[in-house]
Amino acid sequence: MNHLPLRSSLALALLTASITAHAAGLASQRSSFGTLADGTAIDKYTLTNSHGMQVGVITYGAILQSVIVADKNGHFDDVLLGFDNARDYQAKNGDPHFGATIGRYANRIADGTFALDSRVYKVPLNAGPNAMHGGPKGFDTHVWKAVPTRDKDSVGVTLSYVSADGQMGFPGELTTQVTYSLTEQDELRIQFHATTSKPTVVNLTNHGYYNLAGAGSGTILDQVATLHASHYTPVSAKLIPTGEIAPVAGTPMDFLAPTPIGTHIKADHPQLKYAEPKQGGFDFNYVLDTQGDLSKPAVEISDPHSGRRLQLFTTQPAVQFYTSNSLDGSIKGKAGKVYGHWGAFALEAEHYPDSPNQPAFPSTRLNPGQLYQQTTVMKFSHD
Repeated sequence: MNHLPLRSSLALALLTASITAHAAGLASQRSSFGTLADGTAIDKYTLTNSHGMQVGVITYGAILQSVIVADKNGHFDDVLLGFDNARDYQAKNGDPHFGATIGRYANRIADGTFALDSRVYKVPLNAGPNAMHGGPKGFDTHVWKAVPTRDKDSVGVTLSYVSADGQMGFPGELTTQVTYSLTEQDELRIQFHATTSKPTVVNLTNHGYYNLAGAGSGTILDQVATLHASHYTPVSAKLIPTGEIAPVAGTPMDFLAPTPIGTHIKADHPQLKYAEPKQGGFDFNYVLDTQGDLSKPAVEISDPHSGRRLQLFTTQPAVQFYTSNSLDGSIKGKAGKVYGHWGAFALEAEHYPDSPNQPAFPSTRLNPGQLYQQTTVMKFSHD
């Protein structure tokens, strides 16, 4: 990384920030993002392109902290929910996992228990009767090491973390890398790699919450979603898949054609009541028709007011579509904005929930000598 010379009034700023310029207008900047409660310093990496798109990533939790994109009128907004400092992320504030890197196992494991090679493993419960997103001290509660990256098409940052054998009950020492990169095509790429010292289960994802009208600007109910998924995995009242892979046709879960998110969110359907008993909501694993083909959009969502559009491409077999049912207006996020009910959607590209206990689901097993890898691309545009 090239550092600018220290001079007069710039000296203090350049002690905490460094800037690297790249071809085609791509650049990265490292700056301070404050400290944790124990004084540990947290860095933020800001990636920019020539169109003005910005992506922010912090070393605490390998968290995606900001995504700033233009609307149809050229106005820039941060469309990602989150916080302005490290300690607010550490405090969890109801544990929404804003922008978090999720591991070792994204989504739910029933009763926090799974068997591997006839041995039973237990993950601490943190979501009623289930283990959720790797347990109470998942990957988003640790500080990651960061290294800036670049290639001819993108600028990025690679973050790495080594999870000890037995951490949160999972077997094997797991070495994980996640690379965030930004292109001149307004694409945010998220790439995961992991290796293990013992047979284990792995399901990694990013848990970004998006509102294409701008974070904290109301609900996402009139934003229009297309999910290229003709099937989903129905859940029990415990929000654990029943094992069935059911068609979405004829249900409120059908987003095969462009549909405003709020159209059926209050429908009288037991699945919606399981996801959000009071008002209904989406929190379901969609089995993607794209089958890991990174050239085909798996999800497309647009905001009719700002004109912003998000297309998600992924090598993963599924996406968990979540309408931030747990948000209730009690959380103040970036710039003091309040995050209300249905104030965002999350698109968690991943394997199916509870796969270690569901032999018919695609396997999440990782053996020594194997490489876990997956890629998700989010392309932003506007009308």
